[in-house]
Amino acid sequence: MWSLPSAAPAESTDLLLVTDASTIIEACLSEGGFAPIEHHDLVAPRLLWSEVSSVLHEMLWRKEIAPTLARTAFDRFASAPVAARHPATLSREAWAVADELGWAKTYDAEYVALARLLHCPLVTLDARLARTASRFLTVLSPQEL
Repeated sequence: MWSLPSAAPAESTDLLLVTDASTIIEACLSEGGFAPIEHHDLVAPRLLWSEVSSVLHEMLWRKEIAPTLARTAFDRFASAPVAARHPATLSREAWAVADELGWAKTYDAEYVALARLLHCPLVTLDARLARTASRFLTVLSPQEL
């Protein structure tokens, strides 16, 4: 699990950040929850909610996490400080990103596309996504915030 530096002072500038499922799942599973990053404006495509819920359920099903942690993580997720964004051109942009990167699926491309459309960084713990998306935009890990 990762940990972030303490929250920035109130006078610091909040960043608009597109966050992917890997970042949110780790926040849901960590003791500190979203406290270290909640001072930023976190947004994500709508698929984030299905993706995070599915991964948490799969982790419980595979017995990778205890039922109590699964409930806590799901409760944290239910109150996550993330806003859904779905610009009208998101699907088309995700399709273009998937084409440019040679990806068969557009799931990860939605995160990249949203960050491109909003002209903001993408926050991810997914090394493959970070490596490829950095060709298009600024990619940060939670530790860099």
